[in-house]
Amino acid sequence: MRLAAKYQSTHLSLSWLILIAAFVLGATTSGLAQAPMAKPLTPEQRQQLDAGWQTLQAALKSLGGQTPQLVADAAVYAKGVEWALRYDRDFTPADIALLEKSLARGQERVVAIANQKPAWLSRQGKMTVGYVSAVDGSVQPYGLIVPKSHDANKPIRLDVVLHGSTRPVGLSELRFMARFDTGDAPDTMAPDQAFIELHPLGRVENCYRWAGETDVFEAIEDVCRRYRIDRDRIVLRGMSMGASGTWHLGLKHPDRFVALGPYCGYVDTHQFSLTPLPNFVKLGLLPDQQELGLHMLDSIDYAANAGIVPAIACMGEKDIFFDAHVLMGNAMEREGLKMVNLISPGTGHVIDPVTHAEQMRRIAEYSAKGLNHSPLELKFVTWTLKYGKAHWLQVQGLEKHYARAEVQTRIHDDVLELVVLNNVTRLKIETGRLRGRVKAIRFRNDRSMPIDVPLVENFADADFVVVTKGTMELPGVDGLTRKMTQALWTEGTAPKLSGKRPGLQGPIDDAFTAPFLCIRGTGTAWNPAVKAYSDASLARFSEEWHHYMRGALPIKDDTAVTEDDLRTKNLILFGDPGSNSWIAKCLPELPVSWTKETLKWGDQSYPASDHLPAFIAPNPLPAGAGRYVVINSGHTFRGIDFATINYLLFPRWGDWSVLQIDPNRVATEPVTETVLKSGFFNEEWRLP
Repeated sequence: MRLAAKYQSTHLSLSWLILIAAFVLGATTSGLAQAPMAKPLTPEQRQQLDAGWQTLQAALKSLGGQTPQLVADAAVYAKGVEWALRYDRDFTPADIALLEKSLARGQERVVAIANQKPAWLSRQGKMTVGYVSAVDGSVQPYGLIVPKSHDANKPIRLDVVLHGSTRPVGLSELRFMARFDTGDAPDTMAPDQAFIELHPLGRVENCYRWAGETDVFEAIEDVCRRYRIDRDRIVLRGMSMGASGTWHLGLKHPDRFVALGPYCGYVDTHQFSLTPLPNFVKLGLLPDQQELGLHMLDSIDYAANAGIVPAIACMGEKDIFFDAHVLMGNAMEREGLKMVNLISPGTGHVIDPVTHAEQMRRIAEYSAKGLNHSPLELKFVTWTLKYGKAHWLQVQGLEKHYARAEVQTRIHDDVLELVVLNNVTRLKIETGRLRGRVKAIRFRNDRSMPIDVPLVENFADADFVVVTKGTMELPGVDGLTRKMTQALWTEGTAPKLSGKRPGLQGPIDDAFTAPFLCIRGTGTAWNPAVKAYSDASLARFSEEWHHYMRGALPIKDDTAVTEDDLRTKNLILFGDPGSNSWIAKCLPELPVSWTKETLKWGDQSYPASDHLPAFIAPNPLPAGAGRYVVINSGHTFRGIDFATINYLLFPRWGDWSVLQIDPNRVATEPVTETVLKSGFFNEEWRLP
């Protein structure tokens, strides 16, 4: 096995391309050739399955007083059947058998819960369980593999294993669950390994972005509630799309995992789109806001963070995606790092057992040591406040979003020195975690002269200090004063966070990664065409969310919104200030001028009869502090992007867009809009 290799172009025959394409689409050539013909259900089959689903739903409702976690373990079967029957039209005999088995398994678990005998809670081996997502209240399944030597009284390592690409269909949940569902009786085939494996669904097919990213972390928390997981020994790994998700989540949350194990995964959008496969969409130069938005997603931009979390990558020598790891290796080299890339000779886009075993051996060495929460040196890079934390530091303000921001610190003797602070206006340092090691923070003044600010004297009791860009007067030599280029504050005395900040930084699509609620206007619209469009846009979003994000879109009328909704959810408002009372309430504090006659956006005005804004902003209402408000938009990518390939799920509109609509659109026609302008707000949530 070669541990490093220079990339050499490999001739790929048409048959090899077809094989790879089948793998990327979640199929195999043998499966395609041998699978029985799928056909529609007979009326009798449909009636039996519908009746079975309704019976299971009634049984689940009878468990009203039980723990939601237990109910979710049974409800995942009903949910999987519901999606299959709604979105699939043709079924093979194996598919029908899976539907019938899933209904039976759901009933088995309902009975076990009612009898207070949920045997799977102490089971070893493979199993399928579920949880209720805070994002939309949906039940989401995940797979578990518990080793036969598991001792419930001892902390154990957790390996989060991300699955590869699979074409999203109605049966996606049930097929995924079937990989792990071997019943609830004792499993004699439980593996002998030193860790529990968690296999998140990630809402099927989005490369673990958006709510798919949230799914991974929600599933981790659910496992931690079930077992004594050692949080200092959580590993993240995966193959193909799972490897891309490993790069994506691991490098952007580098303090959450003890090691990364990506096996054949893409790391950028543009180069990957050029892969010579028939289902790939080649992307040329994109509009400015879309090019900027890619810096939020492309893992290659976060290569420097591999100095915080170790990555042991693998790649087949003849893998058509080989160039992805070459790109990441080059990016790491530019950061002064050397990428570990185990190359499997002669193999393509598959996991080679020998290479994988070496990867796991190296991962075990890191996991045995556990996380180092207080490293002496940190070099951390981000492009957005969404991914701004690493161990004891957090970037809380940027000069400009979607531009490289870098922090370099080092602890020398008992001084924490800020070596590099680029594109950062506010940095939070958890000094409480460094207490006993750091007695002063070293800045450099406007002449690059080092100035030490003693923590023991100035900030002795502070758990946090905040570095802000600005000036601070300090006594100098002979009584003179020196001006610092940064200022140091305690957490309590630092200027209040304003403008874009962690968790409130956009873009529009970020609003759907946390609990949200769509609000439908019930009042009289200022303009009928705007109402028709907003209603159709909400309906489109509901269908796309249900189909591809695998949950019912949370929707309420504006008259039914509660104080708790305001406090706990991002509000997604559809309509205009006439039809939606919450738009009217928020409007005075939003970055738009909107009347019945005119929409004014920046220095341009548009007739409000056939124009409307779509944008994201912090909720200006006191009860909604810390949450988003979104006007007239769901995801800015569409169902066609979900259905094509996952790298297309990047932000299309940035923070805002001005839309022109057709006032003559017929209600039965597909909803469309013309995007006149799109872009990002500045760091103060205003138009540049």
